[in-house]
Amino acid sequence: MAQEVSAANQSLAGQISSPIPHVMKRRGARSLPVMREWPAWVNLVIQVAIVCSFVGLWELAARTRLIDPFFWSQPSTIYQTLVTFFYSGNAWIDIAFTFRSTLLGFACGTVGGIALGLSFWWSRNYAKIVQPYIICLESIPKLALAPLIILVFGMDLMSKVVLATALTFVVSTISVYAGVRAVDQDRERLFYSLGASRWQVFTKLVIPSCVPWMISLLRVNIGLALSGAIVGEYVASQHGLGRTILYAGATYEIALVWVAVFVLSALSMVLYAFVGWLETILRRTMAY
Repeated sequence: MAQEVSAANQSLAGQISSPIPHVMKRRGARSLPVMREWPAWVNLVIQVAIVCSFVGLWELAARTRLIDPFFWSQPSTIYQTLVTFFYSGNAWIDIAFTFRSTLLGFACGTVGGIALGLSFWWSRNYAKIVQPYIICLESIPKLALAPLIILVFGMDLMSKVVLATALTFVVSTISVYAGVRAVDQDRERLFYSLGASRWQVFTKLVIPSCVPWMISLLRVNIGLALSGAIVGEYVASQHGLGRTILYAGATYEIALVWVAVFVLSALSMVLYAFVGWLETILRRTMAY
């Protein structure tokens, strides 16, 4: 009897598993495709080739009058203006002015927004009272307040910092508050059941749980802070890359406009590299 049951089980297993090899043989066994990554130097060469091709086509189109060089300028003229801008103009003063206002606005808005978002964990009633005001501030176009901010804080650095802070503060608050609401309630109960104080729960659970939300803020906020600083310089300023772009546009110096835009792009890359370094530090801190 036992031999008959064993033979039946083996027959049933063979019927179940037999279609699989049959299908594999019929269709052919295929492994997971692996995408081969190019070396870093190959990617760099391609990127440089794209830029050189774009610049060459731009210069050729301007010289052959396919595009109007008065409105679009041309790379050779832009290069000459760039050299003049750095050697005879106020390039370093303008770059330093925009850089300082961006970093200060980024720091104030991010730190202040994170602090306010984390404070909502301490009291649900407090969060419900303040939340409508935060939503109201988010709905207000902060750039429309730029003239008022310039009038109140003047044309110096402070007004640009305030505008950059206004663009980053609300975004930071809302994002971190979303992280606070996503804290695992079961883990919070476990902390309390083990005798942890409210401050210990806040420092050991809430803040570490919100760190990924804080990290995701950084790249967004650095762009918003730079936009706020540039808009403040557009409205009224004595220095800055935004003022340079506004002046060049008003005087139809298109080459100078492109120079300021390219310098601004380089500045944004430096700021993003700084944010990437800051993210690395925060992730290492989380790991420990």
